[in-house]
Amino acid sequence: MAPAHRGAAGATVAGVKVVGLTGGIGSGKSAVSTALGARGAVVVDADAIVREHQQPGTPVFDAIVERFGPGVVAADGSLDRPALAALVFGDPEALADLNGLTHPAVGRTIAERLGAEVGTDHVVVLDIPLLVESGRYRVAGLVVVDCPVEVAVGRLVAQRGMDEADARARIARQASREERLAKADFVIDNAGSRHDLEAAVDRAWTWMESLPDLAG
Repeated sequence: MAPAHRGAAGATVAGVKVVGLTGGIGSGKSAVSTALGARGAVVVDADAIVREHQQPGTPVFDAIVERFGPGVVAADGSLDRPALAALVFGDPEALADLNGLTHPAVGRTIAERLGAEVGTDHVVVLDIPLLVESGRYRVAGLVVVDCPVEVAVGRLVAQRGMDEADARARIARQASREERLAKADFVIDNAGSRHDLEAAVDRAWTWMESLPDLAG
């Protein structure tokens, strides 16, 4: 598929080869991200950056506790993510508050890390679970990790210990499989074996290396 610039202009940094990576929960996006890193990509992982900003003692952590109360602090003083998720899941106002406390700091860090890559010949993979939903970042091409919903549900139950109803509810709150595929420039099918996935990542990496840097 032909690459295309997507999202809000100026949300990423000109002169950097930035490729978006996304996929629904249970798709195996993290495995693909790791595999691309092993092939030489510089991975900017939004989830990891969120966790950095939510460490105890950070302004984001303090703001979250002030908004949601001490019940979101675990016994060891860290953020109790399951407790926080239970509060915001299904509550649009609470989720908007959490995003408002977290996203500005995360966005600044992403911009800093992209800016550090200006002038290099690196392929930068912007790994964001909700990249399609947000429409915020401009990328030279969008890679979508895809698998059938039933496969994703099975992985979430077997690998993350979710009950089936919770897994299906989380999938339903994200962009649909069809919506992601409609915006994809390159699709990695992760419904098969690990060997199949590695071959698909090889093809994706060759394609990514051929993309242009982002223009100003």
